[in-house]
Order: sequence, then C-alpha cells, then structure tokens
Amino acid sequence: MLVVGQTLVILTDDVVKEREITVNGYAFPNIQDDVLAKVLPFLTYLSIFSYHVNYNGSLKIINDEDLINTAKENNVTPIMVITNIGNEGRFDSDLAHEVLTNPEVQNKVITNILNIITSKGYGGLNIDFEYVYPEDRKAFIEFISKIKTELNNELPLFVALAPKTSSDQPGLLYEAHDYKMIGQLADYVILMTYEWGYSRGPARAVAPVNLVERVVAYAVSEIPSNKILMGIPNYGYDWLLPFKEGNIARSVGNYEAVLLAISSNQSINYDEEAQAPFFNYYDPLGIRHEVWFEDARSIQTKLNLVLKYDLEGISYWTINRIFPQNYFVLNSMFDIKKER
Repeated sequence: MLVVGQTLVILTDDVVKEREITVNGYAFPNIQDDVLAKVLPFLTYLSIFSYHVNYNGSLKIINDEDLINTAKENNVTPIMVITNIGNEGRFDSDLAHEVLTNPEVQNKVITNILNIITSKGYGGLNIDFEYVYPEDRKAFIEFISKIKTELNNELPLFVALAPKTSSDQPGLLYEAHDYKMIGQLADYVILMTYEWGYSRGPARAVAPVNLVERVVAYAVSEIPSNKILMGIPNYGYDWLLPFKEGNIARSVGNYEAVLLAISSNQSINYDEEAQAPFFNYYDPLGIRHEVWFEDARSIQTKLNLVLKYDLEGISYWTINRIFPQNYFVLNSMFDIKKER
C-alpha cells in the first residue's frame, strides 16, 4: 500500500543500457526555461518549430535565438524547421504547391533557409511539409534533393513523414510522402506516429502501439533503419462523452492527466491492445469525459520497438510539457547520442 507523502527510492545504478540512440525533440519558442533545462540532457537534436514558408518565398521569422544558444550550451544541436503552415495556422496544400512548382519562389525559399542557418548557427534542417498534393509528389522529392545538395552533406537533413503502412496508401496526408525516395535523400526521417486519437475525433489512444508498429514495420521495408526516428507524443486528449461531430477535445499533458485523475478520484485503466492508459471522470456540470494519455508503461512499449526494429532513435512531439516518467524510462534503457 502507498500513502500520500511516502517516498519511493528506485535503484538504477546496476542497470545495463541497451545501446546509444538519437533523440530529437520538437519545441515551440515559448517553451519554459525550466522545462527546457530538464529535457536537454536527453536530446541529441532540438527542432525549433517553425519557420513558415510564404507564397513570395520569404519565411515567417520566429524568436529562436535563446533556444539555439541554450541548446548549444548543453551539447544539443539546434535544427531549423520549415513548414507549409499558412496564415490560418493550418498546413496549406496550395502553399506547398507554390513552393514546390514555382522555380523563382523555391529559389528564394532555399536562399532564405541557407541564410538563416548560417546567420543563426543552426546545425541542420527539418522539412515538415504536410498535406502535399499527390500530383506534387515528384516535385517534393526534387525540392528535398535540391536542398540536400545545397547543404552539401555538411549538415543533417530531416524530413517528417506521414504514418503510412503501404506505398499506395490513399489520402492527401500520405500520397506525396514517398518513403523509399525520401529515405534515400534524407539523413533522418521522422515518422509522425501519433494522432490516431485526435482532437476532432472520438476518444481513443493517441498512439496505439499496435498501429505504431504497423507503420514502423512498413518504414523499415523502404528506409534503412539507421535513418528512422519514431515519433512519440508527449500529450493526450480530454474528450467529452458521448462523442459528437464538431466537438473538439482538449489537449492535456501526460503529467497533467495523472493530476486530473487524482483530483477527480478516478482509477487509471490500461488498454492492453493499444498499450495506453485512460480514465473517465465527470466535470462539475455533470458531463462525462474520457482522457487518453501516455505513461511509463506506454512509453516503454514504444521504446521496445526501437530495439525490435533496430531504429536510429525517436522524436518527441513536443517537449514543451514536462513528462518526468518518460525521461526516467528513456534513461534506464538508452544512452543518448551527442555530437562529438
């Protein structure tokens, strides 16, 4: 039996770690200093999110200098992230089309990327173009190839990939992401293995391990495993029940979810198939909620996939919320690569 206020001491001195892995963490510029300080020891790369490309080839500038400097001070390599996020805050297929098919705009984008990398001291580039039109599939590959050439193999190139399970998977999110071709060009790919449970959908695990594994199994059939970083979500969702179209679930941190279960006096359940925790509670208005999130158990099952498929490592979306259990499990299993 455990009682409130009791201290648990977990001895780890004799733990033999499996091996060294690469760890990327996405961060927004508004991350709190104390959260960043606690996470940086567990990162190889810090991907700062994000520079939005514009229709005229310019980039939306972000306040990233402090994060770049803090990362370097902690032996973590800062990575510039570019996205096709439009003025409305969503990934814009038309914007991607303009950048990928208009040579003048594309050249300006690449020139601006290189200038920022040089002037701010970034250690690499991460391309996160989502919802690219299927007809722009070849143009997207050519764009990646052109940037790879400009980086001259001196800096690592990351490309974020939609969670596919086959080469011909239909859908705007998937069709332009050619695993095989992009895997040949990029130094690392980041599998976005999350959002099965999402804010506008019904309550379910954000990253069910059985579905994550299907993506990983396909990925290693097309891409060398030493280029693959498997995405891990650092968040959950709080849904209203019953589910109704148009309702939007509230995003919650994993640590916050546990505190919510405690304050609501609710037991936390665990889904064995999804390998994910969840619980239900009633709010003060008597409305029933369902919360799915990640805990030490679910994180370990995901990290086991790194070993099973001999992946290069993992990538967290995002590190802006503190999640102590995650880093304890990560540190008990792996050493973290740092650029020498």
